Amino acid sequence: MELKSYQDTVMTSQNICETKLELPVETEILIPDYLPQVFKIVKCFVYPVVLQKQVMTGRLTAEGYLRCIVYYQGDGEEGLCQTEQKIPFTKQVELRETANVAPVIQISGEPEYLNCRAVSGRRVDVRGAYALNITACAQEENEIITALAGGGIEQKTCELAGIANVGIQEKLITAEEDISFEKMPVMILSTRCESEISEVKLLTGKAVVKGTLSTEIVYRAAPGEEFIHEKKQAPFNTVMDVDGASENCKAFVLVEPTGCTITAGPEESPEQNLLSITALVQVRVYREIQQIAVCDAFSTQDEIEMNRGERSMEFILDEIDSAFELGTSGALPDEHAQVLEAWATPLSLDIVEQDAGSVLRCRAMLHLLCKNALGELDCYDKICEELLPGIYPEASQNMMVQYELSAQDTTARQAGTETEAHAAVHVKALVTGFRKTDVLQDVRSTGPRERKDGDIALRIYFAQPGEDLFDIAKRYAASPQAIATANQVSDGPLTEACKLLIPSSL
Repeated sequence: MELKSYQDTVMTSQNICETKLELPVETEILIPDYLPQVFKIVKCFVYPVVLQKQVMTGRLTAEGYLRCIVYYQGDGEEGLCQTEQKIPFTKQVELRETANVAPVIQISGEPEYLNCRAVSGRRVDVRGAYALNITACAQEENEIITALAGGGIEQKTCELAGIANVGIQEKLITAEEDISFEKMPVMILSTRCESEISEVKLLTGKAVVKGTLSTEIVYRAAPGEEFIHEKKQAPFNTVMDVDGASENCKAFVLVEPTGCTITAGPEESPEQNLLSITALVQVRVYREIQQIAVCDAFSTQDEIEMNRGERSMEFILDEIDSAFELGTSGALPDEHAQVLEAWATPLSLDIVEQDAGSVLRCRAMLHLLCKNALGELDCYDKICEELLPGIYPEASQNMMVQYELSAQDTTARQAGTETEAHAAVHVKALVTGFRKTDVLQDVRSTGPRERKDGDIALRIYFAQPGEDLFDIAKRYAASPQAIATANQVSDGPLTEACKLLIPSSL
């Protein structure tokens, strides 16, 4: 009987990009006339806002802007003031492969260095560099041999299990809500935004995402160092088109706030302001897959030639949605400093290799705004990190993490010369790994097998624990099922040393 091969397709995955880009930070900020002049620069921040990611002809183009925020102490008794400017950027990177489905892209980063100085009372110069980290994973269809028949063929199969991306979509949304302040702001200092997803529903060709965008507004209502905190939530409900999505699929959703604006109310109702929060929603729809593939074969009748290849499957290692506390303690550089305000900036979620495997490390920077003995404002920073629970045996080069970070409930306490600061960093992440399996890509017969062992009809083989029955049978061109039946053992690896009778198949 002629050798027959049965084939199917499977979605395989691979990392197609892992690079670090440097974005120059060079800008001049002019302080408008309605803001106080600069007495002293207190702190400068730079945050990336990625608005669009496009993949065309093997190249990724990322577009967005760096949000440069400068805090300064105003002239006289004004206290802390804030100004900001957007620095647009467009970056392109080459991808190693193209894919059938849009790749999964994770972009994050942190400043390498920042120099901010006041050139005059109305002019601030910012120079520095920002490191942008880009990773991307792509999937494509590849053929596998699922079964062989005829020609005395014996085969060994393995299971390919993982996930197949159905579609990845991004959408910029806006949530609006009326807001009234306890006191009329004279200077809004920050609008720290975060998101919470309440429901994700998959329908045929669509994904429905519901949740809330919330912000904590910090402002001054008068000159001085009294800061008022105002929290507000704005619900959102968005529908995204995802071809191939269905109710039996699964979804992972990230919502990254990109901006917040407050529009003053009309003259007749100045207390009724409009809060608008924009965010980028990313939905990754996937389904779990299992496929049988032939990983080894031989024939008891014919000589065969085989071509082997690797198939890399992406699978879920972990899904995280929780908060972890980061903190620091110690004496401030100025022992007479008085802490006025504390907040945190999430930095990154890194993969760290240890002896037992890989772990995730959450990093954030705590900021303490202080008033020194001279009445001037200073900002002291401390990078904190925490290893998340969970050890993944896969090496870091075989993992990918999609994530978003936000900082909540930052507090600071002074006791004598000691100061403690804590922040809850909320982590939402999908951790995936890549498992490579050797499979057969092509099998063909080259003619009848030559008999080299004379008239031997039965052999005795002394097997050791852990040896696979298929490998023993392949060595002697015998049927694994015949060996298992003759010796009353199970197919697969042997659990103990034994003596096997191997009948000839020729």
